[in-house]
Amino acid sequence: MANQLNSLEIQEIMALLPHRYPFLLIDRVLDYTPGESLTAVKNVTINEPIFTGHFPGMPIFPGVLILEALAQATGILGFKTVSERAENELYLFAAIDEARFKKPVTPGDQMILEVKFLKERRNLWKFYGEAKVDGQVVCTAELMCARREL
Repeated sequence: MANQLNSLEIQEIMALLPHRYPFLLIDRVLDYTPGESLTAVKNVTINEPIFTGHFPGMPIFPGVLILEALAQATGILGFKTVSERAENELYLFAAIDEARFKKPVTPGDQMILEVKFLKERRNLWKFYGEAKVDGQVVCTAELMCARREL
């Protein structure tokens, strides 16, 4: 019997995250296991407004936005992990450690975002994240998010 994938389309992603264009950086969730891991997709296109200034003549997707995409993936995994969620609850980006950028991401690339839950203490959640393009790691980081009601 084949494994059943837990995928999410954009409508459910938008129900979980408050981000909207141009800052919603998750296009689709391919699979997730609550309390363990999540794999998502970010399609990088030349039509994104960031490329008008970063950099004209040599468009490169900013590293800080790769980290933000990983953080959004951790937020989705967090919400899919907890059994109850308050209406005004968010996962706020709290810290980043050991961020490394291995290769530039450019228009036409499809980033596969993989995040793994490491631990939770006092509503602070720690994750490990990797972004890959064509199977090659382009970014790694440890990310912390704070679960808060606003």
